[in-house]
Amino acid sequence: MMDRNADAPWSKFDPEAYVDLNYRTPLEVDLLIVRLMRDHFSGCFAGGVPAAVRGVDVGAGANLYPALSMLPWCEKLLLLEYARPNVEYLEKQASPAGYDTVWDPFWDVLRDHPAYERVEPRSRFGDIVRVERANLLDLDGRRRWDIGTMFFVADSISECPEEFRRGVACFMGALNEGAPFAAAFMKESVGYRIGEHHYPACRVDERRVRESLEGYADGLEIHDLHHVVRPGHEGMILALGRRSSEIATT
Repeated sequence: MMDRNADAPWSKFDPEAYVDLNYRTPLEVDLLIVRLMRDHFSGCFAGGVPAAVRGVDVGAGANLYPALSMLPWCEKLLLLEYARPNVEYLEKQASPAGYDTVWDPFWDVLRDHPAYERVEPRSRFGDIVRVERANLLDLDGRRRWDIGTMFFVADSISECPEEFRRGVACFMGALNEGAPFAAAFMKESVGYRIGEHHYPACRVDERRVRESLEGYADGLEIHDLHHVVRPGHEGMILALGRRSSEIATT
């Protein structure tokens, strides 16, 4: 029987253990993803930044680099997260004390571009970021944003292919027409362990990621990154593009 999103022990998720495992020492693949995302967003806004851009990171978890990548472009930035321990972690990161120094190496990569170099990240993060508890699968398209990210979420909350497809559709449905986006997935993941608890994953590859997105995206780029960072997966996949004007049905 497949583990679905509702079956996972999200209330026991340990964000500090997750950060220690994945980000305390920056991984080459994450720095590569940050560069690709930086260049994508910078290219999308090369003609100028529209007024009042609102951004969203869906399923933010204990990972700040997707939000950091949107800082220069956003007037407001919402971090949506379901697991209560992660919500508390994010609220601490967005406090006036500023986010942890563990995230500085990721900003160092971002600020290689002039658009980021002009931003003081800690004060801006504290000024524009808000955290909200929400489930990806509950997004219904009634609220929409102008730029968005979703990192290791739709594929890492359930073993069920139907919930994976629904998760991607919910993310894309939360973006306005033309909104730049970045989404990342663990390739062929069989699940992952944080502390004492196991969390489910849906096995996806480049083809499945492309099929889930192509009905919603213009200029879709799929980067199949063959970096294995732990047992139980075969790499990472990064998808970049813009929300199309077509409205797909699910």
